[in-house]
Amino acid sequence: MSDRIISRFGADTTAREVVQGLDLHGRTAIVTGAASGVGVETARALSEAGARVVLAVRNLQAGARAAADIARTARAPVTVEALDLADLASVRDFTARWGEYPLDLLINNAGVMACPLAYTVDDFEMQIGTNHFGHYRLAVGLVPALLAAGKAGRNARVIALSSLGHRRSPVHFDDVNYRHRPYDKWEAYGQSKTANVLFAVGFHKRFQDWGITANAVMPGGVMTALQRHLSREEMTDFGWIDEAGEVHAGFKTPEQGAATSVWAATAPELDGIGGLYLENCGQAPAFDPANPVVGVMPHALDPEAADRLWELSVDSTGA
Repeated sequence: MSDRIISRFGADTTAREVVQGLDLHGRTAIVTGAASGVGVETARALSEAGARVVLAVRNLQAGARAAADIARTARAPVTVEALDLADLASVRDFTARWGEYPLDLLINNAGVMACPLAYTVDDFEMQIGTNHFGHYRLAVGLVPALLAAGKAGRNARVIALSSLGHRRSPVHFDDVNYRHRPYDKWEAYGQSKTANVLFAVGFHKRFQDWGITANAVMPGGVMTALQRHLSREEMTDFGWIDEAGEVHAGFKTPEQGAATSVWAATAPELDGIGGLYLENCGQAPAFDPANPVVGVMPHALDPEAADRLWELSVDSTGA
């Protein structure tokens, strides 16, 4: 990756700093899971730059509170729509309601991490079901809207949030839903985060010639509701917090965690470019054990695995 795409921003950049001086009036963005954490800060930065932002959330009350907070500094409308990524009927309802209204930015931000074994309404293991299959069905269902933005002279972008956790596991195609193998919550999380990257690779391959790009983003370590399934003891053992409950200095704030998503959504240097894994507001290098805090594993960018996941996703979701 000697020709990696980099920017003037870095690990400490905030989402607001990324959009400083940008005018996004006339553009529309959907941010999933935008009721808190990285999602709400992503939505806030885009709205302050003038984009119309839709918060696609499972909890409408929490979404309404987030929208009211964002609206205090927004320069365009901020609205809330119901979306449960663990229920494909909810996803289909969302895309049907949206129709072909031009959509410039789809930011697949929502996620679940390291939960106990559970299954979605459609019988997917909860982490890959929510993090990948729900977002896959959402993106495919919104293709007409993304294409409509292109017809208006604007290239549309899809952003899939992944994680450093993708290193924990490739996609196990023979048993993605843990029907025949012991469940490991961290392996399942890693599999779902690898799937997010492979989705970006596969989506970009299929739609780049139609004016839609897709990239995956690693936001960095951020202490948010994503850790809700972890005990304090687990987080202490990992070194994420100390005995007093203080967060490790290496963690980002939600505003910093949102920066790479916002950069991926707005950076001119990414016009027409996709299928990448981005971190710290730049294209990630290949993983190197000598510097384990950054980098992407080869299995997450494997085009054959991306094609295989796409076929599985079509068969599993019917879209």
